[in-house]
Amino acid sequence: MIPVKPPPVPTKAPTKAPAKTTPRAQADRRKVLRSLAAGAGVIGAGLLGFIGRAAHSEPRLRPPGAVDERDFLAACIKCGQCVQVCPVEAIKLADLFEGFGMGAPYVVARDQACDFSCDATQCILACPTGALTHAIDKKEQVRMGVAELVRPEACLARQGKGWKGAARAADFKGRHRWTEVNRWKPIPVVNKKYDLDLCDLCVRECPIEGAIALEPVAGDASGTRREPKVREACVGCGVCEMMCPAEPAAIVIAPRIDDRHRAHPEH
Repeated sequence: MIPVKPPPVPTKAPTKAPAKTTPRAQADRRKVLRSLAAGAGVIGAGLLGFIGRAAHSEPRLRPPGAVDERDFLAACIKCGQCVQVCPVEAIKLADLFEGFGMGAPYVVARDQACDFSCDATQCILACPTGALTHAIDKKEQVRMGVAELVRPEACLARQGKGWKGAARAADFKGRHRWTEVNRWKPIPVVNKKYDLDLCDLCVRECPIEGAIALEPVAGDASGTRREPKVREACVGCGVCEMMCPAEPAAIVIAPRIDDRHRAHPEH
């Protein structure tokens, strides 16, 4: 009888030890993954407009010549040319948290109004897409918004009071053009001092003739109180809001969302 050899017992191949990573490499990898995840989430939310809706339920005040809001956001390429040419740096670009409006230009009138220091509305001329319509060629045709006396109890004129000193506090950074001071160069608002028996800064500094006027307050027995009345000529530039010495401002600008670029019949 021929002896049979047992089959060979299989042996395990030697396993390769996993490459060791340094703590620094691991930390860098985690940082990259977190950044990618956070970036994708924020950009995705911004593109969907969720962040913008949550952060800003109120409409923005757009630069002079802005077409209707939906068309404006569709046409604006966020190039920033309007920002570059604004002589008072009134125009800002919306940040990431604006959703659909991310990168679109806007104005905060209380911080810095559009005082038409450029005269020829340079932001409109600089816009390459028509988001700021080129059909406008003078400031009287602009329709950014409309002024409203939202806090009549704070209005100094309605109280029959005057104003002395600068229109705003010493730390205010806004600028304005006073033609009697410098025809071409806006100066800090805090550099201009007033001595008014009755405050009329909203009327006095309005760059549009006939846009706002002071009228007697109904039922005022003394006959000394006045209140600002906004006229059809108002373009919503925001100078009245910026120059109002009350804090917060008695008069503010409500942005126009529709027909903001159309001139009124008298223009």
